[in-house]
Amino acid sequence: MSHVTDCLDCPLRCKPLFVPMSRDELAFMRRFKKGEIDVPQGQDVMSQGQKSPILQTVLSGMAVRSLLLEDGRRQVINFIFPGDLLGLQSGLMGESRHSVTALTDMTLCTFPRGQIWNLFVNQPERAYDLTWIAAVEEHFLGETVATLGQRDALERVAWALSRIWQRLVALGMEEGGSVPFPFRQQDLADALGLSIVHTNRRIVALRQAGLVEVAARRLVVHDPAKLSDLAQIDKKKHDVRPIL
Repeated sequence: MSHVTDCLDCPLRCKPLFVPMSRDELAFMRRFKKGEIDVPQGQDVMSQGQKSPILQTVLSGMAVRSLLLEDGRRQVINFIFPGDLLGLQSGLMGESRHSVTALTDMTLCTFPRGQIWNLFVNQPERAYDLTWIAAVEEHFLGETVATLGQRDALERVAWALSRIWQRLVALGMEEGGSVPFPFRQQDLADALGLSIVHTNRRIVALRQAGLVEVAARRLVVHDPAKLSDLAQIDKKKHDVRPIL
């Protein structure tokens, strides 16, 4: 039997990005968690239209969440990082309205969807956290709409790279001045409503300006403050979020 991480030993929950759990909440999560699954790079964690009996929290690895149109075109909705919750939509709506594809090998903690009601009855603080997680998603999607509607191409790319950098640094994934970057330029283009040529040109422009480097599946941001200014991101806001 493969090793399953005890919630007491979770490498994520003590990160400053996440709201600390109380002793009672931690004890509940140890009972609520039913196991872990490993998903290899390139495989779907969930598919559009799929029904799933579980919720999942990303313990390690990264993915892309996308929506496929009937004619085969793809819209990337957002990127998935350690600590993100998957399956809430399919848990409440009966099926997933999007796909999640692993861009690296992933490990996910699993929770039975059928016991969500117990969470609301016995752990209202955790139930509130579930609502909070949904609100965080709504806020990010609102910011994405603003990006697509109001930011120009250079600002869009700067916004995406800045958000990825901030998230991975907050997760403690910076090593030697760089963070992992498994995302293809096509993924960025599909997320930002740009052509891949346009996306590449803007990344080159940011590199020539001395702001970023993207190479060998790593991202370096030489001046995070300038990149945030270019992307028109409020640097004063440091969002924290619950982790399930």
